[in-house]
Amino acid sequence: MKVLQFGLLIVLSYSVSAISASPEVLQLQFIDTMVKEHKFERNYIEATLAKSSKNTKILESIAKPWEAKPWHQYYPIFLTEKRLAKGLAFWQEHQHSLQRAEQQTGVPAQIIVAIIGIETFYGSYMGKYSVLDALTTLGFYYPPRATFFRSELAQLFLLAQEEKFDITQLKGSYAGAMGWGQFISSSYRHYAVDFDGDGIRDLLNNPVDAIGSVANYFKKHGWKKNQDIAFKAEVSGSNYTDYLSKSLKFKHTWQQLESNGVMLNGTQLNAKQKVKLLKFKQPTKNEYWVGLPNFYTITRYNHSPLYAMAVFQFSEQLKLAMHNVN
Repeated sequence: MKVLQFGLLIVLSYSVSAISASPEVLQLQFIDTMVKEHKFERNYIEATLAKSSKNTKILESIAKPWEAKPWHQYYPIFLTEKRLAKGLAFWQEHQHSLQRAEQQTGVPAQIIVAIIGIETFYGSYMGKYSVLDALTTLGFYYPPRATFFRSELAQLFLLAQEEKFDITQLKGSYAGAMGWGQFISSSYRHYAVDFDGDGIRDLLNNPVDAIGSVANYFKKHGWKKNQDIAFKAEVSGSNYTDYLSKSLKFKHTWQQLESNGVMLNGTQLNAKQKVKLLKFKQPTKNEYWVGLPNFYTITRYNHSPLYAMAVFQFSEQLKLAMHNVN
């Protein structure tokens, strides 16, 4: 027990030290890491970081993300006639590439089109912030997630080295996401694909590579081909509230939910099917849905049930619109 207590004290001391470290100390530690672990020249890292600036607007933006809104204020941002029309045009223009991506990965075309539409309005809004500024600001001046963003900063240096990017010229979101599908640095490195065969993985300018890369991301994160995403549900009694949680993990079976007041109209799931009960706030009452594993996969792209539901509902609108056109 004494050994465990001593070990805990060391961990706590390290954590407090890491949290309380100044931006200057964190930057020096980052430079050391890039030199020792990734074999970069110290002068290059120092000179590049010197070109970055702390951006208070980035800190303001991450403090009030759209995903903090209630559902009835969130979904109208994305589920619009304008976005639907743009999405339909994008689908028609890239129908061959979308069909090929669906055949290779099992990810439906409407999901790929929905993601790109929600992320960047089909390349129209890919971010105005310097990615370098975003990641240094959040990595050195945003304690709640500084460790994550310093890791992404390291990935950015590696990505720029591999893809021959000018690291100071990259533009993206306030969180450092880039390109048509808004990939963060690590996702770009691990999931981007050259989908048009030109020898370049270009998510910044090439919608075809973005299509293949979004599909690849979903496949690698467990997308189940020809499986449903979510079903609208009704609830009764009060036992169902025990199955609501902020965790995105699927810990319950359909049998558990059904036995505790959750009902689906016209749909029958396998009793052992892993599911998640979801609650979405409407102006006068809550709306309930039962999410299936593919819903969880969408949350791997953005860790928010609001985001995943918006993607799902937009994809259904797109699917219907495309069917009506054909």
